[in-house]
Amino acid sequence: MIDKKSAVKEKKENRKGVSGIELKSNKTDKRLTIATWVIILGAWYIVTRMGIFSSTLVPSPYKVWSAFLDILENGYNQDSLFMHLGASFRRLFMAMGAAIITSIPLGLLSGYSNKVKSVVDSIVEFYRPLPPLAYYTLLILWFGIDDTSKVILLFLAGFAPIYIACVSAVTKINEDYILSAKSLGADKRKVFFKIVLPACLPEIFTGIRTSMGVAYTTLVSAEMVAATSGIGWMVIDASNYLKSDVIFVGILIMGLTGILIDFGLRYLEKKIVYWKGYV
Repeated sequence: MIDKKSAVKEKKENRKGVSGIELKSNKTDKRLTIATWVIILGAWYIVTRMGIFSSTLVPSPYKVWSAFLDILENGYNQDSLFMHLGASFRRLFMAMGAAIITSIPLGLLSGYSNKVKSVVDSIVEFYRPLPPLAYYTLLILWFGIDDTSKVILLFLAGFAPIYIACVSAVTKINEDYILSAKSLGADKRKVFFKIVLPACLPEIFTGIRTSMGVAYTTLVSAEMVAATSGIGWMVIDASNYLKSDVIFVGILIMGLTGILIDFGLRYLEKKIVYWKGYV
């Protein structure tokens, strides 16, 4: 495992060596991203300004912004926006916490032991291709429509990507590292914590990011089926009354919060897996 100071030092040296062409390329990429969204928002404004579609179908940016301010101030269906966000995030983070705690050890063990893999892998591969909403009806029958069924659904949706990433990470470890550590007298515990786990962390974080996206999508779908709170429920309830401005607000909130969650995970990965790219 690379020392943190040496990794940071090497990273700084690499930054100094970045060519002017690469810096210009990064600036160009950012400009293209900004230009893309300016075009999308501009097209949205022009379409609504020209009245090509009914405002019931495609509300104007101003109408959506006004709806957002109204929900922010007065809430939706007598509940504040933060209450709906809190309900969604509570379900999401409870399920993801349980998925991370269970899938990482089982995934690493499955990569280590074929016997464990033969037991766990078959179960994961069986339910992984199934659409979560297909067995959500069973979970509702078994656990009711409260948060328990939703958390279990999100747990199952988030478990598989992390588990598969862990198994894949273990199988990709260079055996020379492990053999070298053993030849120097390292026991199994030291080999795991000094070689295996650090080598697997980059791929584990990739699995967590993928899992978070899958779980968030599943959460919104679950709230649309059976819920009385949450961002997904807010969108489906607004659609029943043709409140397209509220629908747009909900969709934009989902997208922005999803970006923030992924940004947070990438930031944690950068801080924790500081040796990524040097092993």
